[in-house]
Amino acid sequence: MSAKFIYHCIDCGKQIQENGIVYVCPVCSAKQQTGQPPRGILKVVYNPDLLKGLSFEELEKNQFLGLLPINSLESLPFLKVGLTPLYRIEKLNGAALSHSLLLKDDSQNPTFSFKDRASAIVSAFAKENGIDAIVTASTGNAGSSLAGMCAAQGQKAVIFVPANAPKAKLTQILMYGALLAPVDGNYDTAFDLSIEATKRFGWYNRNTAYNPLTIEGKKTVSLELYSQLKGRLPDRIFVPVGDGVIISGVYKGFEDLMNLGMINRMPVIVAVQAEGSSNIIDNLGKKEFYATPSHTIADSISVDIPRNFRMAADYLLKYEGMTAKVSDKEILDASGKLAKNTGIFAEPAAAAAYAGYSNFLKNNLIPEGSVNVLLLTGSGLKDLNAVQTLLDIPAPVKPDMASVETFLKGKI
Repeated sequence: MSAKFIYHCIDCGKQIQENGIVYVCPVCSAKQQTGQPPRGILKVVYNPDLLKGLSFEELEKNQFLGLLPINSLESLPFLKVGLTPLYRIEKLNGAALSHSLLLKDDSQNPTFSFKDRASAIVSAFAKENGIDAIVTASTGNAGSSLAGMCAAQGQKAVIFVPANAPKAKLTQILMYGALLAPVDGNYDTAFDLSIEATKRFGWYNRNTAYNPLTIEGKKTVSLELYSQLKGRLPDRIFVPVGDGVIISGVYKGFEDLMNLGMINRMPVIVAVQAEGSSNIIDNLGKKEFYATPSHTIADSISVDIPRNFRMAADYLLKYEGMTAKVSDKEILDASGKLAKNTGIFAEPAAAAAYAGYSNFLKNNLIPEGSVNVLLLTGSGLKDLNAVQTLLDIPAPVKPDMASVETFLKGKI
């Protein structure tokens, strides 16, 4: 292997050595069946000769460029993507915790979601390969993310979204100057249309899992966590799961470190899904995949056919990951509790991680002294409609102190 990396098909094991655009394994994808998760998803494998003898500190100094599918950090958007805060929470509801709770707040990325990690890498790859138009399908966050990264890079973005996507996310896409294509259908319909458009118009496609570089962008959260914990691995990480790409990225980051001999174990990764959209958890270990239509308030993890099911399932089974299913009520309650306890307002999909953690806590599955990380993947400002049932906005108070005193009585 002389190139920086090659692609490895997770289904047939075929190795693909290409310098240009590569999406899926041509052999396995040709066997694709309707209603089933995509076959032929590719994993990026780095040239071990180029990484031989490299320490984590040396990787870290160069912002992990040695483990990224790009040639120069200068190819990345100038916006600050990644290196998001890791907050330590000492108390919940006024009670001290017997374990460590850490919140990785990716709502502080430029477009306020975790998806910027993938979009930045895809945009950088496009820049290095002279590509100026990128397309994606999205429930909102990936689309607004790609639109923002392309705006920073002077690239064109085309975004296919379900027409009922949250207005805040559609607003972002339009404000960044992307071409918005609302689709009369769900995410899966938008996904398929974007791939057809890719073939028809020759655009570069960012679609989650379909483009293997998206996982490489998302894995940077694991490298950051290891750095922020100063070489200590967390005991478990709660990850909101829809398509299965974020959780695959979390696994891939730690797997890369294991392959380099820098760590010797995998943290327990907890896949958290909404009860109304749990097609990864429900199909784990089964011979036949059966998709149940999704219905959840957490639009960012609402998926009928998880596009990265095969890789996510392989990782969860291989490394003995855990799972949690949470109701929409638990997700909304988690959003409120998270905001009131920590000052972080998370969108429903991100709050699902907190709901999963609360579920484990309630069932005594969080050992004393353990280190637990929650991935908070998007800002609550992305979907204000979702939390309206939690709110009771007071009627206006007359502008005199007597009215103010009456209003405050019993409230403080």
